[in-house]
Amino acid sequence: MLTYYLIALAIIALDQITKWLVIINMELGESIPIIDGFFHLTSHRNSGAAWGILEGQMIFFYIITLVFIAAAVYYMHKYAHDNKLLGISLGIIIGGAIGNFIDRLFRHEVVDFADFTIFNYNFPIFNVADSALTIGVILIIIVTIIEEQNEKRKEKEKA
Repeated sequence: MLTYYLIALAIIALDQITKWLVIINMELGESIPIIDGFFHLTSHRNSGAAWGILEGQMIFFYIITLVFIAAAVYYMHKYAHDNKLLGISLGIIIGGAIGNFIDRLFRHEVVDFADFTIFNYNFPIFNVADSALTIGVILIIIVTIIEEQNEKRKEKEKA
């Protein structure tokens, strides 16, 4: 269980360090091309959720995030003992949720900086915490698929 919390802590640290570096080294709105036409570091702030939805609803985000973190911790303690990938997934998700929660709590907005253009689509700017949440959810989906396949295999063996 400690490993999963260490994963969360590493995500939080990486997220907060990268955001701090953007804040101290870039002006708001400044964009630095890393791979021109594909990836820029862009100093951006978001007071909402993904794509700026629910902008300025901080109390809502505080409550939802705390409930979400508590549920993820509970689920990890209840089910991740026997499933390492589930524990890793939840650790990654918890780290991402706490990373953005720290921003909302202390800055009243989330610092974003990863700015990608993919096939002429300028993807919404995001950060390490957002990436962690996405990766964690994808891993949970993979865990669910694997568990369903294992259950089907067990049912076939019984028959």
